[in-house]
Amino acid sequence: MASLGAGRVLFFGRFQPFHYGHLAAVEWLLERFREVVVLVGMADESHTWLNPFTAGERLLMIREALKWRRIDLSRIVTATIQTLRVFSGNAGYVLGYVPPVEAVATANPPVNRAFRDAGYHTVAPPLIRKNVWCGEYIRALMAAGSEEWRNLVPPPVAEILDAIDGPGRVREIAAAYSIDVDLSKVSEACTRAAQYK
Repeated sequence: MASLGAGRVLFFGRFQPFHYGHLAAVEWLLERFREVVVLVGMADESHTWLNPFTAGERLLMIREALKWRRIDLSRIVTATIQTLRVFSGNAGYVLGYVPPVEAVATANPPVNRAFRDAGYHTVAPPLIRKNVWCGEYIRALMAAGSEEWRNLVPPPVAEILDAIDGPGRVREIAAAYSIDVDLSKVSEACTRAAQYK
């Protein structure tokens, strides 16, 4: 009997917000797997600098972006999970929130190692334009009042962010916590982080 997880891959992240880099990763995974399970992490946190959008808002962004790209939603499973520390003992716990999978997709070295140490196959989608297709950079653009963020997310995501006043929320959070929104520094940080992924 074939494995229940054959042809299915887990792709998880915070998706704060869902951007073209995430969309490219889903498309890359769909070229290699029958189904992609998109797991929205840190679902219990919102209205913070790292996680300004709710799990429900992020699920909607993902669904609408995939529909816009004409991706067959019968090949997509979505789920959420609360904030967890990264270690191999949590791998089985995470996988308990999703259907069985053949592999775990991540470009995050600690997460990759944790799943490999727990005995799971991992794959790493290529990181494309990571200096700008980066959630922190997009949030920094919003905090700075720049409209450039709109070019970095699929149009339905921009519409959702407008509908919830996402840029206003991000600006208020940045002001309340004195977040440094130096765009060149944030872009460099995204690029450096990508080099370690």
